[in-house]
Amino acid sequence: MGYEQIAAVDLGSNSFRMQVGRVVDDQIYPLDSLKEPVRLASGLTREKMLDEAAQQRALETLSRFGERLRGFQPDAVRVVATNTLRVAKNAKLFIPQAESALGFPIEVIGGREEARLIYIGAAHALPLVKHKRLVVDIGGGSTEFIIGKKFDPLAVESLFMGCVSFTLRFFPGGKVDKKRFAEAEVMAAREIQTITQEYRRIGWTEAVASSGTARAIADLLESNGLNPDGLSGITREGLGKLRALLIRAGSASDLKLDGLSSDRIPVFAGGLAIMSAIFSELDIEHMTYSDGALRLGVLYDLLGRFHRQDMRDATVQQFMLRYQVDARQARRVEQTALMLFGQLIDVEQPENESDVRFLRWSVLLHEIGISVAHGGFHKHGAYIVTYADMPGFSKKDQERLALLILGQRGKLEKLPSTPATDSIWSLLFCLRLAALLHRSRDDQPLPEVRIKGPDSGFHIELPPDWLSANPLSAAALEEETVSWKRVGFALRIKPYDLRKAAE
Repeated sequence: MGYEQIAAVDLGSNSFRMQVGRVVDDQIYPLDSLKEPVRLASGLTREKMLDEAAQQRALETLSRFGERLRGFQPDAVRVVATNTLRVAKNAKLFIPQAESALGFPIEVIGGREEARLIYIGAAHALPLVKHKRLVVDIGGGSTEFIIGKKFDPLAVESLFMGCVSFTLRFFPGGKVDKKRFAEAEVMAAREIQTITQEYRRIGWTEAVASSGTARAIADLLESNGLNPDGLSGITREGLGKLRALLIRAGSASDLKLDGLSSDRIPVFAGGLAIMSAIFSELDIEHMTYSDGALRLGVLYDLLGRFHRQDMRDATVQQFMLRYQVDARQARRVEQTALMLFGQLIDVEQPENESDVRFLRWSVLLHEIGISVAHGGFHKHGAYIVTYADMPGFSKKDQERLALLILGQRGKLEKLPSTPATDSIWSLLFCLRLAALLHRSRDDQPLPEVRIKGPDSGFHIELPPDWLSANPLSAAALEEETVSWKRVGFALRIKPYDLRKAAE
């Protein structure tokens, strides 16, 4: 499956951005872009609640973006939200309103996933080289650091500092002086020190900056001749001059330099302090600038999914190795679970592709918790996929995967309240039944199993003599009927009619 046009929407802590690209021979060519300075992070209260004014600004912007995206198929658009919606305590109440305004689902992604996507975007916008690059992206609420080679990130990290949050904290009212600027630099340096040793050990040949903050700084240095020897991008010497000019002016709004856009002024001081600390702490002399960032990375990641190069598949394989999953058992259960699911829906239909993928991933990872302890391994597995960094997966993806792994055995009442119409119940049914049927962990052929559901409950039909010949499985299936009844689903088990089967 593929589309001529695909779109990415980045709900950042400072700006909301949208990019539409045209796909030609596995390359993406920009067709259209929109940007609005929503300043979502400035609406976070001390209690980490997103205030009404920020929510309203966001919803109005998303309505406008939604108009541009009318006519796009759901899987041709990917919408990602970053730091502010990661930390806002009322994000789960706000996101459904935001999705309604935009017309597409929103993924809240983790910091390291954001960093991975930023690197992909930057790498595709830069010449292909053999050496390692350091890519730095200063956002509104977080800053991402990535070292990579060609298109592969080698180290990814997201630190809790951004141009909006630092401006609000250290430069209230936009006022800048030497003491405040130094305090902001020291705080940023402390954050960076947590990764300095590891990043210097890995090393890099070229440093690259992306994001609006980096572009604003680079434009100012170049437009005003602050870089030495006519260098482009960002230099340590130029940063020092710009820092002195800002402190002397007393605020970004009073900084009389060519090239500072009005929408960047309110967050400029915080971004400059962070960039200054990055240069000092990582001992950088010069950074080039890349237009490619999160949005372009999202587009290329989306393109990879169309070509069956989904990063999530690679992540699942890595987790199987890391947690020493019994691959033969996982494949047995996978094959049976997908066979069962194929009796409930048409697995070849595009609208069912997501459910098929989640069933496959949950089966392949259903035993990762055994690496912690066999007792309660489903709980350990659910914890791992909830809190681990899983490249390619959004936070919502990980929550759904965790729900399936948690629900693979035991009581179903422990699962959060989920509508009976949610397809996750069918996925759970197939996962639980497949795991039960392969309890012996061998390659003995299974009986022919027929299932129906879930509209009037689930039905399982088995050969007439199979239940009596397998009392352990029969007892387990009887327990299943009780478990499903407690969450409102009937489960009926009966032998199938051999005469009808013969017909």
